[in-house]
Amino acid sequence: MDEVFKALADPSRRRLLDSLNVDNGQTLRELCAGLAMARQSVSKHLAVLEAANLISTRRNGREKLHYLNAEPINAIADRWINRYHRARVHALADLKQALEASPMGDNAFVYTTYIKTTDKKLWRALTDPAFTSRYWGTTFVTDWRPGSTMVWRQQDWSSGDPEQIVLEADPYTRLAYTWHTFDPHFAATFEMNPDEVAQWAREPRSKVTFEIEPQGEIVKLTVVHDGFAPDSGVLEGIRGGWPSIVSNLKTLLETGETLPDPDPATAA
Repeated sequence: MDEVFKALADPSRRRLLDSLNVDNGQTLRELCAGLAMARQSVSKHLAVLEAANLISTRRNGREKLHYLNAEPINAIADRWINRYHRARVHALADLKQALEASPMGDNAFVYTTYIKTTDKKLWRALTDPAFTSRYWGTTFVTDWRPGSTMVWRQQDWSSGDPEQIVLEADPYTRLAYTWHTFDPHFAATFEMNPDEVAQWAREPRSKVTFEIEPQGEIVKLTVVHDGFAPDSGVLEGIRGGWPSIVSNLKTLLETGETLPDPDPATAA
């Protein structure tokens, strides 16, 4: 955590985070123009932020896009916020909320964490119902082949829409699939507003991608959930759910235990 506090201590780096908070997924050129900072300075600051895992980067053709990443703030919050009076960590908690709840400029959610495990164990945790049921409360019925359909099951709700399919399945490297269908049974099962869920059902179907990168004794996991419409209600829902799900996944793989059961509805 020393790297996180060091990165946040610099006002220029906080300005870069503020810029991404307003408009996420910016290129180096866009960040330089928006902050009137020299390209070399911005590059150095971004390197520090990326080393602290406060930002994630992804390639889009020749461009490198930069995204806020809430994972290290979540780790700090989990370690200290519940142990001290709210007033003593007001600024830190507000930053945590901003990183998790701010609109994403390109309608995508990107979240990166580092897990002490292997790529094979992580792949199994993402695909094996025995694992997904423990940290997510969800299971999938599929053969995990690109183009195959998926049946989602949570509590007594299930969804087998033919548009729920596996998009990519490169074992131990990359997994992608379309998100589930929203229906009245989903709203009733998780006690959600049926009108809100009906609005979600009218949105384009989104997709989630898991990128797995072994790095010595740890594995870098990046979750990318994208394909949302502007002002998406589904995006607001999954933004609150993914940090809890991924934290529970990390805890399960590293300790064999899980955190308190996540609320399935928060993951939309």
